[in-house]
Amino acid sequence: MAVSPPQLPPEVWNRVFGYLSAADKFSVRACCKYFKKLIDHGSLWKDWVVILHFHKGSYNNQFWASLRRRKVTSAAVRSAKAKDWKQLSLSLPALTTVVMDQSSKESLGCLKNFPHLKRLFIRNSSTPLLLDASSVSQPLQLTHLSMCDVKFSSAAIDNFISALSRFKNLTSLVCHQTGIIEESVWMVYSILRCLPKLKHLSISTVHIAHHSYSRPKPNLSGQDGASALTSLELINYNDHLLPDDIMQAVPGLQTLAVFYKQSHKELTELRPPVCHLKTWLSDLPQLTTLVIVKGPPVNTFISAIPATVTNLTLRVAGISSEMLAALAAQVPNLLHLHIDPWPSHLGALTAQIPHLFPKLKSLKLRHEHVSEKDFLHLHKLQDLKHLEILDNKPHLSELTDKLRTLTNYRLQVTTFPHYRDILACPCVSQVY
Repeated sequence: MAVSPPQLPPEVWNRVFGYLSAADKFSVRACCKYFKKLIDHGSLWKDWVVILHFHKGSYNNQFWASLRRRKVTSAAVRSAKAKDWKQLSLSLPALTTVVMDQSSKESLGCLKNFPHLKRLFIRNSSTPLLLDASSVSQPLQLTHLSMCDVKFSSAAIDNFISALSRFKNLTSLVCHQTGIIEESVWMVYSILRCLPKLKHLSISTVHIAHHSYSRPKPNLSGQDGASALTSLELINYNDHLLPDDIMQAVPGLQTLAVFYKQSHKELTELRPPVCHLKTWLSDLPQLTTLVIVKGPPVNTFISAIPATVTNLTLRVAGISSEMLAALAAQVPNLLHLHIDPWPSHLGALTAQIPHLFPKLKSLKLRHEHVSEKDFLHLHKLQDLKHLEILDNKPHLSELTDKLRTLTNYRLQVTTFPHYRDILACPCVSQVY
């Protein structure tokens, strides 16, 4: 016999359902018509992104009606067919965020049908695209533009910058694997100059022979627009691609992420080691978040890390006890740490973390080669609220349960693989 749910006020149920994951909401929604109606309340789906595959053709009217009831404003589409995009624009014309996981000239042409579009993510183009202000209904309304593995009709920097300059109100720009051929310093300089409101820039650098271009080195200091940038990501980076004084153009930078193409061992084998990172960090007095993946040895830049850094990611091999101690002295107020010296490991160094970084609120690390005794030392981190384990080994749940018990269950523990934000570019998803 069916059991009716407790007769609580709708606002109470709404508060309860707000703690559920999307998967749990779908399960509750299937229980009864009453819960189905409550779960579809727009406040419960505010940041949710619906993923549309169109594997079995068009979705039915009931499906679209349920999305409209939830007031869904974000969609990721894994189809490049124009007919699928036309159905989407007719069914959800109020979308403000669109992810094109597969893009084509035809699907790009359908973007004009979304008059409220503010955030656009374009990935995996099968053919060269022509992106300009005419591609969207309201180009000055666009605040976020992300392009990854997208090829354009012209690889010339001037054409690319000319197209970008029409989106004057962009605050976030991601350009990864776009096939644009230009010296990296000129690429960064040109983008900063044409987008005065830009706060976040993520760019994959391209190695070209320097003698191929005869342009003089630009003077980046004091240029209009550069001071607005607060976050910079460099993907696939080689240390000789940007000058050591480039950070002087962005003195207000608060987040710097450098994803090096090679580890420090590979860099040494290829050419004499060069490390601009130390100079860069010395020029960033307001830095709060630092991400370093591969690249030079940690001891070459530790002394330059600003004491203002509270969020640190190090995915650099060869971290020693001495390096950890030096790091702790350099960033005494560290709150968030992601440390992964893969393919080496932390091992017994894990037990030193509570002593060295006592203020941590979140921590990401690997459990491999860490003894139970050393791992359980983490309970001494009195302010730790979230622990993410980057590998998932047998019996790990038993160990994390012991750790949670020692922390009186205040600690939330997640293990890999974890949910990945569909809006995050795959190029950086291994870190964020």
